[in-house]
Amino acid sequence: MATKIRLQRHGRKGHAYYPIVVADSRAPRDGRFIERIGSYNPNTNPATISLDFDRALYWMEVGAQPTDTVRSILSKEGVLLMKHLRGGVKKGAFNEEEAQRRFNAWKESRDKEASAAQAKKAAQAAEEAKARFEAEAEKNRIKGEAVAKKKAEKLAAEEEAAKAALEAEVENAENQAAE
Repeated sequence: MATKIRLQRHGRKGHAYYPIVVADSRAPRDGRFIERIGSYNPNTNPATISLDFDRALYWMEVGAQPTDTVRSILSKEGVLLMKHLRGGVKKGAFNEEEAQRRFNAWKESRDKEASAAQAKKAAQAAEEAKARFEAEAEKNRIKGEAVAKKKAEKLAAEEEAAKAALEAEVENAENQAAE
């Protein structure tokens, strides 16, 4: 029986998530499967991948063929590297401890790169937030100056009107006194 490691589509339209399953290659995409070994959710940022590493490695070693998407997921999780390292152990190129050491070194470097990328993304987001804050503060300062100028003009106009009214009243009073 030819087995495939592939994705099954679940969820609603436009919001799918995918269980990773081992199935007979003749079975329908969302049909019968042998074993579920993980899941892939592309709706989160970054995409969420949960995988039973040992079972995926077992199925790869017994000859299950992954689809292209599952191959990239397994590669990202290190299953293909471990399969390659175990092949080297079987051939006698190095021992099991050396294979485990190489895998752990790869995993540490991958985690370091991921944390560096995450830190860079967080720093960039903080920088963008600071720039937005400064732009908003500048807009508020300009708007405040415009409002203050408008108020000053309004006060000057009111003072001018009050002065004119007072002068008119004084003139009126003088005219009445002269009569």
